Amino acid sequence: MNKTELVDAIAAKSKLSKADSKKALEAYMAVTADALKKGDRIALVGFGTFSVQKRAARKGHNPQTGQSIKIAAKKVVKFKAGATLTKKVK
Repeated sequence: MNKTELVDAIAAKSKLSKADSKKALEAYMAVTADALKKGDRIALVGFGTFSVQKRAARKGHNPQTGQSIKIAAKKVVKFKAGATLTKKVK
């Protein structure tokens, strides 16, 4: 499902216009990104939890040449599905 299909599904389920659904989705994405950028955790009961996790620097290798390379430390977004979502997917 892409963003347009998601907006259409939200509009159908919530009985909002597509324009309002698009604004709501974009606002949710912006608020989520801002909160994660600050290092906050977002917990949506029954759906899941978004958080930021730090990955340490490590050594890797280039599969084409076999040379060792350094992979820099970075922050990644982690999502853990809630119990209700997990049950619905099964």
